[in-house]
Amino acid sequence: MSDHKDMHIETKTIHAGLSPDPTTGAIMTPIYQTSTYVQRAPGDHDGFEYARTQNPTRHALQDNLAALENGKYGIAYSSGLGAVDAVIKLLQPGDEVIATNDLYGGTYRIFRKVFEPYGIKFHFTPMDDPQKVKALINDNTKMIWVETPTNPTLKIIDIKAIAALTAGTAIKVVADNTFASPYLQRPLDLGAHIVLHSATKYLGGHSDVVLGAVITNDDVIAERLYFLQNSCGAVPGPQDCFLVLRGIKTLHVRLDRHCENGHIIAHWLKKHPKVDQVLWPGFADHPNHKVAAEQMDGFGGMVSFTLKGNSFEDAKKVLSGTQLFALAESLGGVESLIGHPASMTHGAIPPAEREASGVVDSLIRLSVGIEHADDLIADLAHALSLI
Repeated sequence: MSDHKDMHIETKTIHAGLSPDPTTGAIMTPIYQTSTYVQRAPGDHDGFEYARTQNPTRHALQDNLAALENGKYGIAYSSGLGAVDAVIKLLQPGDEVIATNDLYGGTYRIFRKVFEPYGIKFHFTPMDDPQKVKALINDNTKMIWVETPTNPTLKIIDIKAIAALTAGTAIKVVADNTFASPYLQRPLDLGAHIVLHSATKYLGGHSDVVLGAVITNDDVIAERLYFLQNSCGAVPGPQDCFLVLRGIKTLHVRLDRHCENGHIIAHWLKKHPKVDQVLWPGFADHPNHKVAAEQMDGFGGMVSFTLKGNSFEDAKKVLSGTQLFALAESLGGVESLIGHPASMTHGAIPPAEREASGVVDSLIRLSVGIEHADDLIADLAHALSLI
């Protein structure tokens, strides 16, 4: 829990939940690289018994993450999907989940291939209009899974409106905040019950760590998630926790540049004669631009676009024709990345469902980094000249 509630988020990234090492005065949180802790007598210890259950480096990260999202509890996992796994384990066979139809392919895969065989039912639907969600709610609905901006078509979901649908019910709203980060969007403030992150992305920010996180204000949910974290064992190591803590310290300055570059790249692409659609919530003609402007503090550094003719062959030429934009999975690092969702991050989704959600053959996703925008434009211009 954090006592930094009145601080601006720029200050929280550096100080919230953190304090100098009491033993040495080290300003950086130490990496407690240990598997166990010495006890003075059975049960007589300083709150640490075994590193799967407790680790001081992980505790510092969890407190910091909670503060950034204006939450009480942070729980860290060995990956973003480890966090997804833990959240779905809050449910029981027979429970139903309503999820956005445009979401990360790994999340879709774990829903369909891992948890559906255990008797949990998933409904996938567009969430641009909350009434589409309301129509699917029934007595078995226990969770609504929101991802906004969505991956990879950058749709915007009104978190406050979705949360309002659950008023007076036991339904929990989960918001995957990976694309926005807590610097741009704080779903708990908008009524969500659980916030989830792949901290591998913007929180870590340097493409050197894999880690996931969940944040909540709900005492009962937190108690269960801590139990699952310890019982199921998907915990991050102290080195990984240290790397994410280090990355978070520059979250705000990095995101400012990601947003600035994303704005420039999106507008440049929109004018390019070989580009069909540019998907970016900062455009005034984006279907939910108004919602994005209200619930986000910036439009982010993720930009997706399609090519005229919707040719996979043309897309491959662009994808292989960049030098600064590295062809790779993942996102949110300081370096720019380019990817093909249909064959990479969203390959687990059946083609018909994938295309229905807008993930067509020529869709290219950019994670716009913090390099100089002119160099990034030159790189994309060269790649597009190949088609």
